[in-house]
Amino acid sequence: MTTTPGFRPTHVVPEHGMPAWEAPDPARPTVPLDALLPVQLLERRGDWAHTLCSNGWSAWVDGRHLISVSQDPPAAGAPQARTADPRPLLARAEQTLARYRSAVEELAGGGLDSASFEARTKGLRIGVVVDGTSVWLYDADHERWVYGDGTRLSTYATDDGPRAEPADPGHAPTQVVSPDGP
Repeated sequence: MTTTPGFRPTHVVPEHGMPAWEAPDPARPTVPLDALLPVQLLERRGDWAHTLCSNGWSAWVDGRHLISVSQDPPAAGAPQARTADPRPLLARAEQTLARYRSAVEELAGGGLDSASFEARTKGLRIGVVVDGTSVWLYDADHERWVYGDGTRLSTYATDDGPRAEPADPGHAPTQVVSPDGP
């Protein structure tokens, strides 16, 4: 495989390939990307990711499904790169479970009727699977499942297609830059 000069992959396409679009618009599909194709993330717009493929093509994809690749270790004295910390999501899961447990106890003790129980539990959503060092957590705020290895989280699956706007309106779209510029 030939690679575009100066190309440095930041991600690879998932093992089953992925749909791609000419623009961040579901009405403009293009040829799907091949499984495990190395890509470089150029820009993010909400869930959309503009990628440069190792063969020189570019496409927009659902960035939540891209798989990060390891980068060289930081140079001495450089700031440490941060990864998603699993602890806040674990804390939210514990809080949601505690709220649900409290409602169940009140219902079982006769302090709530079924309509009140339904009102107290409406909108509560969690999902947790722990298997040894691996954890899968449902992130209800971002409508996705994430996988964690104890130190970092990465998106595993999502509930919906990519959105044009960021899930958090307080954050502007991100443009990824390299030492050589955007």
